[in-house]
Amino acid sequence: MDLLPIQDVSCTNDLLPFTATRPVLDLRMGILTFREKWARLLGVITIRPIDDVTVPALPANLLPTRALAARIREEFSRGPLTQASIDRIITHGRLIRYPWQIFQHNAEALIEDFHLLTTGRPSAPIPPSVQVINPAAVFIEEDAVLQHCVLNASTGPIYIGPKAEIMEGSTIRGPFAAGEGSTVKMGTKIYGATTLGPHCTAGGEIKNSVLFGYSNKGHDGYLGDAVIGEWCNLGAGTSASNLKNNAGDIRVWHPASGNYLNAGLKCGLLMGDYSRAAINTSFDTGTVVGVCCNIFGAGIPPKYCPDFSWGHNAGVRYEWNKAIRDIGNWKKLKNQSLTEGQILTLKHIFEAT
Repeated sequence: MDLLPIQDVSCTNDLLPFTATRPVLDLRMGILTFREKWARLLGVITIRPIDDVTVPALPANLLPTRALAARIREEFSRGPLTQASIDRIITHGRLIRYPWQIFQHNAEALIEDFHLLTTGRPSAPIPPSVQVINPAAVFIEEDAVLQHCVLNASTGPIYIGPKAEIMEGSTIRGPFAAGEGSTVKMGTKIYGATTLGPHCTAGGEIKNSVLFGYSNKGHDGYLGDAVIGEWCNLGAGTSASNLKNNAGDIRVWHPASGNYLNAGLKCGLLMGDYSRAAINTSFDTGTVVGVCCNIFGAGIPPKYCPDFSWGHNAGVRYEWNKAIRDIGNWKKLKNQSLTEGQILTLKHIFEAT
């Protein structure tokens, strides 16, 4: 079977700050990244990003689904992909163009990934101390740990990944996924559609949010309709507004166009990789925080904090050596370290800021 070409260029700038540090294919929605979804859906078909825009290719921001994979197989059965066949495939799918669409369509992605990961597999037994509504829509991996919590899957499926822990007193409404090694702390309240990527920590109140991986929102405070990148930390008491007090449309800074775009009625915090907020930080609706920012100080941060921001003043930069040192310290907490490739990527962002 022919290779499936994926174009990873045209949509990259629209999905900043999350695509500053990763290809579009490595964005996470639902339980898996786009790349992981395609690998599971298409099996023997190899995905290869291409730079040659003259070759017909699927856009990398096309959300993979089972129905879309079936359509692709059908097109392949007719011969090599053409631009016409690519266009037909796209009309049956969903393009994720802007960062806020990651949480807006996360419920759809969670349901798709739940079936993709669990169909034909038995769930581990639900512990007797766990109160469950609609247990048929709950899947627990064998080495997950749960006790004295409430799982309500009547509103969508709930997936508890390998080595994830749901501590006592937590209340979760689906659709929801706890990725490998993630932790939901005592008394946490989570509403769907929420994704905790691998090795994330959740606490307080969270609703309709996606945490990509290795990030912490571990204490009281509210996070809703939000996307948090990897290696981020929200200090205790940090909250982010997701609804204007006049219930009007929320305009979000779009770095690629240099304009504010309409994101709809609800949009919370959009935070790029390696960024952090001090205790009791209050973010306005639709705030965009770039890569490797350290947000602290009195008052509400600006609606847009550029990459490597230091404090609340967008004109003050995080010093390079301190930024890399601090990222290294945070990574040590989860037994990780910065790679040379990651340092080069961050250096490029720092010099371009």
